[in-house]
Amino acid sequence: MKKFKNSLALLSLVLVGIVSIAAVKFAPTIWTIDKNHSAVKFSVRHFFTPVNGNFTEYEADIAFSADDLKNSSINVTIPISSINTSNDDRDAHLRTPDFFNAEKFPTMSFKSDKIVAAGENEFIAHGKLTIKDVTKNIELPFKLLGVMPHPNSGKLIAGITSKFTLNRNDYGVGTGDYIATAVIGNEITIELNLELNEKK
Repeated sequence: MKKFKNSLALLSLVLVGIVSIAAVKFAPTIWTIDKNHSAVKFSVRHFFTPVNGNFTEYEADIAFSADDLKNSSINVTIPISSINTSNDDRDAHLRTPDFFNAEKFPTMSFKSDKIVAAGENEFIAHGKLTIKDVTKNIELPFKLLGVMPHPNSGKLIAGITSKFTLNRNDYGVGTGDYIATAVIGNEITIELNLELNEKK
């Protein structure tokens, strides 16, 4: 009987150990963005020609593992003041109430509700995008380019890319004459290229 009880105790310890190892192995990795190797870009049509721009500042809380999507999340905040289209006058105009109204609404943000698989190394973050005083549910598709240990630090490094479109008028970006799409296109193409470093 004693031998049987010892065997049960040993089996219990083994099972607890397996569960603990699994929990550690599949817990979402916490990531930081390496801004020296990342970009948040956009383009919009002006008459016939796309005009490109980017946001030079952005912050993100990213917990992601392909093995644990249930507990993965992506939250991003972008200061409107960091908009850059390589034209100071245009950038200043984009910060006014005609477009983003940066003084009243200094940031835009995305907060995921869930992340689901959408193919091999492809995922969709379902969440809420807030621009100015408008919040809408969107689907943000992204692709995991790879994960590997950094050769110097040993910490994990990952790459993510994403490309999708938004309707600027859905968020009131462009008022008065700027609502019309003859001069400025309605569709904004967003492109994200992010290099991520494991946070320890």
